[in-house]
Amino acid sequence: MGRQIHILWTDDEIDLLKPYILFLEEKDYRVTTATNGTDALSLVEENDFDLIFLDENMPGIPGLETLDRIKNISPSTPVVMITKSEEEDIMDEALGSKISDYLIKPVNPKQILLTIKKNIDTKRLVSQKTTSSYQSQFNQIGMQINSAGSFQQWVEIYTRLVYWEREFDTSDSEGMEEVLKLQKTEANKEFARFIRTHYEGWFAPNTTDAPLTSPHVFEQKVFPLLEQGKVMVVIIDNLRYDQWKIIEQEMGDLFRTDEEMVFSAILPTATQYARNAMFSGMMPGEIQKRYPGLWIEESEEGGKNAHEEELCRKQMQRLGIEASFNYEKISNQRTGKKLVENYRDLLNYDLNVLVYNFVDMLSHARTEMEMIRELAYDEASYRSLVHSWFQHSYLYELLKQLTQHDIKLVITTDHGAVRVTNPVKVIGDRDTSVNLRYKQGKNLNYNPKEVYEIHKPEAVYLPRTNVSTSYIFAMNNDYMVYPNNYNHFVNMYRNTFQHGGISMEEMLIPVSILSPVR
Repeated sequence: MGRQIHILWTDDEIDLLKPYILFLEEKDYRVTTATNGTDALSLVEENDFDLIFLDENMPGIPGLETLDRIKNISPSTPVVMITKSEEEDIMDEALGSKISDYLIKPVNPKQILLTIKKNIDTKRLVSQKTTSSYQSQFNQIGMQINSAGSFQQWVEIYTRLVYWEREFDTSDSEGMEEVLKLQKTEANKEFARFIRTHYEGWFAPNTTDAPLTSPHVFEQKVFPLLEQGKVMVVIIDNLRYDQWKIIEQEMGDLFRTDEEMVFSAILPTATQYARNAMFSGMMPGEIQKRYPGLWIEESEEGGKNAHEEELCRKQMQRLGIEASFNYEKISNQRTGKKLVENYRDLLNYDLNVLVYNFVDMLSHARTEMEMIRELAYDEASYRSLVHSWFQHSYLYELLKQLTQHDIKLVITTDHGAVRVTNPVKVIGDRDTSVNLRYKQGKNLNYNPKEVYEIHKPEAVYLPRTNVSTSYIFAMNNDYMVYPNNYNHFVNMYRNTFQHGGISMEEMLIPVSILSPVR
């Protein structure tokens, strides 16, 4: 049996409402009453009410003032104003004070019951509907996971799982959320098996079944748009597909989505590799050979993405793209604000590419700062935090300005991130890379069942620093920890969001083409 709904009904003629209160109690609602605003405020301070009925015209503290003070005490509690007046200014003032509904006297029991269901039971009914709908699809999704043999089938599985994650974000179905998490874990295990079997084949000569990967995003999705006019590319570093869907929804009044697809980030799913591949139109190993001065090895000092603008210009030159080009990297509020203030300067270029680092910075801050870890303790709260950032970001302000101009917008990312929970032991020498989701080195010791091994980096166009260099990648929710001080680092990194390895969250990422809503 569910928790009994608790209602506060405040009216100076409460005795006349006794039949309504009995009616609600027969429907198993708990009703507490008050005859004035002062008593109502005391009750709100002492109790957690699910709904408040409030008379607009009472002696003592007026209804609207009572409403305002109730909202200061309990801002999320829905309040239904009951009034004898239909004057528009009173209703405007009440609605401006964030009432959830209002009723005009005289009211009848059916009106009261409908208002309760609309303001309280709707969430419960939606939760029941969500649970029932997911239950009906559970077996179908399971069969898809077991039989998936192509990249596009994995995209369909992942996008369906993300849909249900977002549905459960707004419902109260904890039991089914756990079932969904288990199904997603199973999906990631099978996805890792798929990648181990097929990834190297994507780079074989004359292959015909390779998906769109990082090096071809600009060539296939960005440069062709220049034939239609000006293009703005926004790369949000470390943005997951589920986070993109929240941002897309927030932008619904500003832009329409012309095309959206999910492509595969290359391995390692790390900025140094995946984003350099996007800008250059080449795999990392090809960059190392063709432009050795623009590729920084992991063991070398210096920023690993310091040459993105030059790599993009070289890709445009190779492809014969004759267009004016501007590149900006936004890594703090100051540069974001400056860009918005001078946004008209961007309109002087055919192609603008903007890199926003906030989500990646948030991911790293979550690892290092206990407060951020508390704010983004799981996937749902992580989505919520990214949503809040976007709503209040200078990026959002910039996009609002762009709606006034005829410009194509492309939003994408270089890779996603996965929450890691399971440590696996790896031994390496001092030159081994430090990333938790992949290792590059020449003397790696590990359990081959726990990782995906690439002994011939040249087969997938990865840089080789010496003849014995190999790569290993963590899968699913694993993260690699050295035996030295093992327990300390296990606890430090458990439940943090990491990237570099193999998971749907890291590899299956969006590229969306949008146009301003006119």
